[in-house]
Amino acid sequence: MAFVINGLWGAWIVYWYVAAVGTKPVRRRESPASRLSHILPLVLAVALLIRPGIAGPALEAPIIPYRPGFSVIGAVLVAAGLGFAVWARIHLAGNWSGTVTLKQDHELVRNGPYTLVRHPIYAGLLLAVTGTVVANDRWSGLVALALVAAAFLRKIAIEERFMAEAFGPAYADYRRATARLVPYLW
Repeated sequence: MAFVINGLWGAWIVYWYVAAVGTKPVRRRESPASRLSHILPLVLAVALLIRPGIAGPALEAPIIPYRPGFSVIGAVLVAAGLGFAVWARIHLAGNWSGTVTLKQDHELVRNGPYTLVRHPIYAGLLLAVTGTVVANDRWSGLVALALVAAAFLRKIAIEERFMAEAFGPAYADYRRATARLVPYLW
């Protein structure tokens, strides 16, 4: 099942880079220091997921006794999470960027998955990483998930500041009406 999970992540990466072609020009971008504040934890998390042994034997240990169904449940979560992120990426269209930016003629997208959560790409990726952790069942994966969550929460804070400045009351209304990451939770 590791082959399936790796294949899902690989296909997502290819799609992500191909879909980046043709986005709108950037009007404003976060600073390099700001970008590093959320990229470094993500790089460490990816390293822990790809090479769990780098964290030492304690984090290589299973979280709970392994069950054969873990890999199937993990693969389903990865597929669902990546699918949700792709759905969100499609709705962002030319407004998408891998960095925190405001685009020329940036639009406040509130349709598709953006009716459920304000940050569906991060929600989907967190679900996919959770699936990877379930399938691998290692403490290093749990540490990686915590790093991804921390990085995304940092990036969300920056993005929300940009969006509030760009869209004012419209974004304030959207924030009040729509959960940040988990539908119907907060």
